[in-house]
Amino acid sequence: MANFTVADVKALREKTGAGMMDVKKALDEADGNLAQAEEILRVKGLKSIAKREGRTASNGLVISSVQDVADGQRGILIEINAETDFVAKNEKFIGMADEILEAAVASGADSVDSLLAAELGEGTVKDRVDGLVAIIGEKMEVSHVEVLTGEHVEAYMHRTNPDLPPQVGVLVATSAAGASVAHDVAVHIAAMSPSYLDIASVPQDVVDNEVRIATETTIAEGKPEKAVPKIVEGRMHGFYKSVVLLEQGFARDPKVSVGKVVKDAGGEVTGFIRLRVGAEAA
Repeated sequence: MANFTVADVKALREKTGAGMMDVKKALDEADGNLAQAEEILRVKGLKSIAKREGRTASNGLVISSVQDVADGQRGILIEINAETDFVAKNEKFIGMADEILEAAVASGADSVDSLLAAELGEGTVKDRVDGLVAIIGEKMEVSHVEVLTGEHVEAYMHRTNPDLPPQVGVLVATSAAGASVAHDVAVHIAAMSPSYLDIASVPQDVVDNEVRIATETTIAEGKPEKAVPKIVEGRMHGFYKSVVLLEQGFARDPKVSVGKVVKDAGGEVTGFIRLRVGAEAA
């Protein structure tokens, strides 16, 4: 029997994040040598990375940073995924995310590919991710890198579960005058999940489809033919209020639109990005 103790198992688990049975097997194979057991875990993990490619990494976290630049501010929002929420709240996973964010800021990365290739320690961000995958044994990936610039950029990270790291991240860009309400607008975006900034931003094919549905629904309800255009117009107004940021009722006071809140502050919103772990960016 290999010469190791319960304390050795605990120490190696805390250092690597590997499962108890994997740690015990590695210690057996290493005859109780902690350093050798850690290497065994790492080698076995690296060999199995390819086997995890088909697995789904739908948990994780979002993380952000805002930096001053020559013409205002630049915000970056990153989503990093793991397979389980157990790993998502693991200190090693969160620590890796912090390192990746630092690498993103230092390199100026603006895409997943450019971030994975960015320098981190003695290797790249990809090397860092692969290294933790090898140790913990779950698929992990950097799935989104979003960049937003403006006179003022506000970041808001929202925890949907107090036991987990932030699952929803928002960047909102405003004019300098809009900075006073930027935080409240970011919180609104996190809660209300708008898809578009303003009506002009809604793609024409989306508008045409909504008009078609509204028209067909109105006719099917037996409304008078002359009344159809007005009813469709009203329904389109409702559609815009549901998906367009500046048309939505403000979360703090739904009777007032977000657009009016920003306008009353003397500012304007120039862009936003919303990420929720496991979903597409808006």
